[in-house]
Amino acid sequence: MKFSGKNVLVTGASKGIGADIAKVLGSYGLKVWINYRSNQDLAIKVKDEVESNGGNAAIISFDVSRENEVLDAFKVIIDCDGELSYLVNNAGITNDKLAIRMKNDDFLSVIESNLLSTFIGCREALKLMSKNRFGSVVNISSIIGERGNAGQTNYAASKGGVIAMSKSFAYEGAPRNVRFNVITPGFIDTSMTSSLKDDIKDSYINNIPLGRFGSGVEVANAVAFLLSDSSSYITGEVLRVNGGLYM
Repeated sequence: MKFSGKNVLVTGASKGIGADIAKVLGSYGLKVWINYRSNQDLAIKVKDEVESNGGNAAIISFDVSRENEVLDAFKVIIDCDGELSYLVNNAGITNDKLAIRMKNDDFLSVIESNLLSTFIGCREALKLMSKNRFGSVVNISSIIGERGNAGQTNYAASKGGVIAMSKSFAYEGAPRNVRFNVITPGFIDTSMTSSLKDDIKDSYINNIPLGRFGSGVEVANAVAFLLSDSSSYITGEVLRVNGGLYM
């Protein structure tokens, strides 16, 4: 795949799917800015892996839900590279419980971390990318944002909001040649899913047409496609990476 831009910021890139996204994008020659909030050691490990494979990477610490920290981070990137070509809004949290037991703070904390943070990132990226009349943003949503799930009303609302919001950003970005697209992963092999009991994991797999969980690299490859010139006529779309679980 070909990339006309030179750098990318991946939020929540110190572990899990975000780390895989950073490593895959680094393999295409992009300079990868690896965002983390608290675990610098993990971020450094991802950076080292990118560089050991011939890529270029830098780590940058900020809380994606704090506007002032995002603005400062974007300034650092612009001061260093002169532009921001691509953005992957991946950082997010869960705080699961049944709706009847969910407090307002439980709901709002997930909305703030997942939806508000994506809004801030998209807004600031659009401002910067519009100046160069070029840019591509991929927002990581979830299958839960499309179909819902018991015990995850807050998460479903945040990720469903990411989908709708991305379409609106796509309308606003199109005249400036800035694209916005969404990935909705299904069940992916991560530290979270690996801790599931075998019987629970098997019950999930039995409902997946491809008969397995996906990998972070498979999500990362989809992200790379949507960022790249190969998808230059695609904006406002939702690409499902779920093994056929939700068609």
